[in-house]
Amino acid sequence: MPGEKGPADKGPAEKDARRRDATATRAAILASARSAFIASGYEGAGVREIAEGAGVTAMLINRYFGSKEGLFAEVLSTANQRPIIATPETLSAPDRAARISKALLKVTEPEATALDGFLIMLRSISNERAVEIARAVVESHHQKNVTEALSGPDAAERAALLMSLVAGVQIMRQVVGLDALGRDRDAQLERLLGDLVARLVNE
Repeated sequence: MPGEKGPADKGPAEKDARRRDATATRAAILASARSAFIASGYEGAGVREIAEGAGVTAMLINRYFGSKEGLFAEVLSTANQRPIIATPETLSAPDRAARISKALLKVTEPEATALDGFLIMLRSISNERAVEIARAVVESHHQKNVTEALSGPDAAERAALLMSLVAGVQIMRQVVGLDALGRDRDAQLERLLGDLVARLVNE
């Protein structure tokens, strides 16, 4: 009949609803996957487990992300989009070495929750493919941003060393819990870290 809408002729409201549903479904899958990868790493987190946590079928995960690898890459990319330590504001500050050192000690306090991206990578290093994905994400996010913020020679190498220093402190202070890196020594650690970071971020 004239004016009637067929199955393929959807109105704006219905199209908007479908887009909202797709966005919500994608967000639910990412949230479930993020929790699963934090808890179990790449190998330990199963697609069915992630699907159940999101209230969807495993088929939908493949539909939205292509594969478990694609989902892992998206979760890591999302977790690394907003830096906590080497923020754009920090990297452009005249006292950036001191700021980076202070921020690193803050996020690795004993009672602080470890950063999601760090935990996901730490618990996935036994899987070669997961490591390849993590490397690509780090190089296209944090390393790229830090490298661009540095001036002088060997910027890429200095940026990579800075990230290695950050990761090392996260592991030894927050995960292993070395006494010499305890909170009662923050003043000493901030001074020592400041000297090390300054050698990497300043010309």
